[in-house]
Amino acid sequence: MAFGTQDDTDDVMNEINMTPLVDVMLVLLIIFIITVPVMKHSVDIDLPRASSTPQEPPPQAVRLSVDAQGRYFWNEQEVGDAALPSRLAAAAAADPQPELHLRGDKDARYERVAQALAAAQRAGLRKIGFVTEPQTP
Repeated sequence: MAFGTQDDTDDVMNEINMTPLVDVMLVLLIIFIITVPVMKHSVDIDLPRASSTPQEPPPQAVRLSVDAQGRYFWNEQEVGDAALPSRLAAAAAADPQPELHLRGDKDARYERVAQALAAAQRAGLRKIGFVTEPQTP
C-alpha cells in the first residue's frame, strides 16, 4: 500500500485567496462608516470679526531724566522746574497719550525723582515707566 504516487504531486496554486482580503476591507469599511459621523460633529462658536484697517503708530515715548545734580531733561534737553508741569500737561493732553519713561541717576536725590513722578501724575499721564540698566556681574 503506497500512500503517494508520482501523479499525486501538489499543484502550485495560481490564484490568491481573496476571502481574508475581503474580510479586512469590510472591517475597514465598517470602521470608516462609524467614525466619519463622529468626526463631523463640531462646536459652534462665534468668531470675532477683524478689520483690515491699518493701526495708528504708537506715539513716541517721552524720556524724562533726572541727573545727579537734580536737573530735569526732557528728551535730552534741559527743562527748568517751572516748565516741567506745562510739558507734562501737554503730553497728557495728546491723543494718543505717550508713555513717560522716567530715568533717575543713581546719585540723584530721591526727592527730585518723586517730584517728577508726582508732577506727571497731577498732569494726568497714565503710562509711566522707570528705566533702569541691568546689573553687571
